[in-house]
Amino acid sequence: MTPALIYWISTALLSLLYLASAFAYATKGDWVRQALTDLGYPTYLVPFMVAVKLAAIAAILSRFNIGISDLAYAGIFFHLILSAMAHLGVHKPKGAVPAALGLLLLVASFATQNSARETPSPYAHFAGL
Repeated sequence: MTPALIYWISTALLSLLYLASAFAYATKGDWVRQALTDLGYPTYLVPFMVAVKLAAIAAILSRFNIGISDLAYAGIFFHLILSAMAHLGVHKPKGAVPAALGLLLLVASFATQNSARETPSPYAHFAGL
C-alpha cells in the first residue's frame, strides 16, 4: 500500500471515529454525562468536547494552516492517551479499545501526511514513512 493511500484511509477512519464520538456526545447526553461521571470528569465538558472534536477533524482535513493541523494532531494524541488512561484507571479496559485504535490511526495519518498533501508538515518527516 502506498503512503498516500495509508494516509487517506487512516485519516478517514480517524475522522469517522471522532465524528461518531462527537455525534454520540451531542445526541446521547445522559449516557455521556454518566460515562464522564463514572470516569471522574465533570459533565460540563460535554459541549466543549463536541466542539473540540469537530474542530480538530476540520483542521486536519482542511489543512488551512499546517501549524494548526499539527496542533490538532497533538491534541487528538493527548486526548486519546488520556481517554485510554481514564478507562484503565477505573478498571474498564474495554473502554480503552477505541482510544487504542484511534492512536494507531493517528500515528499512521500523521506519519504519512507529507506523502499525500501538497504542503508538507515540518514535523512529520521524522516518522520515516
